[in-house]
Amino acid sequence: MLLNSSIHILDRANKLVRKVGSREPEDIAEHLGITIMPVPFTKQKGVYKVIERNRFIFLKEDLCPEMQKIVLLHEIGHDVLHRGESKMFREFNIFEMKNNRMEYEANSFAAEIALPDEEVLEYVQEGYDIEMVAKCMSSDINLVALKVANFNRKGYNFHLQDSKSNFLKS
Repeated sequence: MLLNSSIHILDRANKLVRKVGSREPEDIAEHLGITIMPVPFTKQKGVYKVIERNRFIFLKEDLCPEMQKIVLLHEIGHDVLHRGESKMFREFNIFEMKNNRMEYEANSFAAEIALPDEEVLEYVQEGYDIEMVAKCMSSDINLVALKVANFNRKGYNFHLQDSKSNFLKS
């Protein structure tokens, strides 16, 4: 099992955005050849799966647009970072980050793509806290907290706010 370094994850996310020319998860999935399939999940929000070399994201069909974007980017993170390990994914604990490296990495990847550096930094310079940034960017406070941690990996020195490890669970 290969451990992805934090900087490697951020580099992969940013290179993908430049290559696709978009931060929209549907554009990225199409570019990567991933099929998105809405399904009537009751508990989980999404699953990444490789079936006979075909790549799929199964997405809960009734998610709000903001959560749909986050979940899609998270699952795309699994494709980019963990495709070889996809057989290890378990459907019911897929979003548990506390003791799961792959979930943390996929969330960090999603934060990097969903929240452009320039926009987040602009809000921070205006004195916004993490909750305000999340609200202004139609995102989740936990994703913004991960983005701040990503900034610190890039050399910034922001105060870190704890994020909930299970923010993508029902």
